[in-house]
Amino acid sequence: MERDMKGRFALITGATSGIGRATSLRFAQAGAHVAAVGRTEETLRSVVEEIKRAGGEALAIRADVTIESDMRRAVDETIKNFGALDVLVNAAGHLSNGTIENTQLEAWDAMMQVNLRSVFYLMQLAVPHLEKRGGNIVNVSSVTGLRAFPGVLAYCVSKAGVDQLTRCASLEMAAKGVRVNAVNPGVVVTEIHRRGGMTDEAYAAFLERSKQTHPIGRVGQASEVAELILFLASDSAGWITGATYSIDGGRAQTCAR
Repeated sequence: MERDMKGRFALITGATSGIGRATSLRFAQAGAHVAAVGRTEETLRSVVEEIKRAGGEALAIRADVTIESDMRRAVDETIKNFGALDVLVNAAGHLSNGTIENTQLEAWDAMMQVNLRSVFYLMQLAVPHLEKRGGNIVNVSSVTGLRAFPGVLAYCVSKAGVDQLTRCASLEMAAKGVRVNAVNPGVVVTEIHRRGGMTDEAYAAFLERSKQTHPIGRVGQASEVAELILFLASDSAGWITGATYSIDGGRAQTCAR
């Protein structure tokens, strides 16, 4: 079902890969003007070119969400070029393995900085612009924000923080007409695990094992998550705020096995 986003302006982080890329393309297909934020200029350019080939409008913003000045510049450039902001999608993310015993402080801080601190700061920067147009925010969280999983301690904590940030902000912004929601995917085919250090062989085995840990019997696709993000950002979800929406093939409903 096509959702009309014509005349809407969206800022999407993590736009060069995975869920962020799929969301950027889906929003453009629905008619939105997309400010695509990513760290790598070449891959960012390819996303924008793909959007334009499909007849959409996009702005490439090379920025690192761990750098405060970059985050400010990303919002400023969006407003400068588009004149307004309707939707913020925080899709940039980082994953690495570690337990309570062996997670180094440096790794902990890196996880919190990308997955939680940047989300908070970009929301704070975007809110004054979203207020003007009754806009909304969609944060990309994880099933690990809702359930505990061993071996990815910092990642779980960071995503649980995103969920609570989403709920608290939704209450604070409701009276101003700004909605705030999150999506909580299960295992989705992206590059995040390999970027976190998983080998191709280990990743293939992980995806195969995930067919058993997800009741529906398969992993998810980034395009499926993008569709849910689009719905939450659209007028069709006008009475939804503070939600942490599971999209995980039933993974959050299972017990350890």
